[in-house]
Amino acid sequence: MKAVCLLSGGMDSTTLAYVAKDMGYDVLALHLNYGQLTERKERECARTVAGLLGAKEFLEVDVGYFRQFGKSALVDEEIPVNDFREEHAGVPKTYVPFRNGNLLAMATSFAESRDADAVFIGVQSSDFSGYPDCREEFIRAFQAAVDLGTAQEKPIRLMTPFVHMNKTAILERGLALGVPYEHTWSCYTNNDAACGVCESCHFRLEAFRALGIEDPIPYEVRP
Repeated sequence: MKAVCLLSGGMDSTTLAYVAKDMGYDVLALHLNYGQLTERKERECARTVAGLLGAKEFLEVDVGYFRQFGKSALVDEEIPVNDFREEHAGVPKTYVPFRNGNLLAMATSFAESRDADAVFIGVQSSDFSGYPDCREEFIRAFQAAVDLGTAQEKPIRLMTPFVHMNKTAILERGLALGVPYEHTWSCYTNNDAACGVCESCHFRLEAFRALGIEDPIPYEVRP
């Protein structure tokens, strides 16, 4: 079996690729550069992880139009990335408009071109409240579009094994699989030492603390 894994170089997507391999899939890693602030570091991590994992293929695609569109703190330098706040309402500034729809479409094209059986994406429960393209309803709707819009006889399944898991549970699963978290990156802003204060850093650090383990990547601040 073959599976396309969307591999950003982050904690969740790296664990996801290791889960796919553990499930018996040959991993075809797809990494997309979309003009994010940490593009350099994410690319470096994704390449390293793909090599350590023994991915059958690593494909890197530039989709810089997200930066042209703007309207997200991840791609527009005029929109600041907020520090983590316990209470926030509405869609986060770090939401990239319909990013997952774009990524899934490209991953499906890649999967169909390689006669693959599945596409893995690391959406997880804590993302639901703020990111509309992480919801289960969205994945189900996109699966229907994949079923209707692909030509190969066997179906391409969208796999979301983390959809009901939080960050701590994902980390626990990854540790059992020997995921090299020292080669992953979650920070929204920095490429050298993680900021430690953005939302993504916060939830990553909380997961490691919950398991009593020190996060192996460097931080400017460890709150």
